[in-house]
Amino acid sequence: MESARPAAADDIDRILELSRAMRAELAGQRGGALWWRSHDPVEHHAPGLRALLDYDDDCLLVGRIDDHVVGYAIARRHRLPDGAHLAVVGELYVDPDAREVGVGEALVGGILAWAEARGCLGVDATALPGNRAAKNFFETHGFVARSLTMHRPLPSGGAE
Repeated sequence: MESARPAAADDIDRILELSRAMRAELAGQRGGALWWRSHDPVEHHAPGLRALLDYDDDCLLVGRIDDHVVGYAIARRHRLPDGAHLAVVGELYVDPDAREVGVGEALVGGILAWAEARGCLGVDATALPGNRAAKNFFETHGFVARSLTMHRPLPSGGAE
């Protein structure tokens, strides 16, 4: 049975393993390498992930099939200039062999419940350009595009 639950300290090693798999998958996608470089790296070591377990403004979930952790999600609550809060999905990843059976849906449901309980006005998530599966996944759960980030690499900035 597919489910999601708040992560525990015992899940950290598995989340790090899944995070490495996500990074490898993103490296081959348009915009993936720069997204990863611009992404807050604190979650990608054990102490940083453990710290997320203790903050009310951070949501760290694991997605499971039966008792096996096959996915994870990280979301954060951000305060907007007008004082309202917006939840932002930083990462949501499910092992490719466990996709399309309900684990991602359970993770999104957990994030939505977490964000609503904290009074967030909405939830943002990123789908890389060309990743139609991610875009479709989020749209299935009621997400709509509200902006596009355009990027132009510069010769002095290296590859991307």
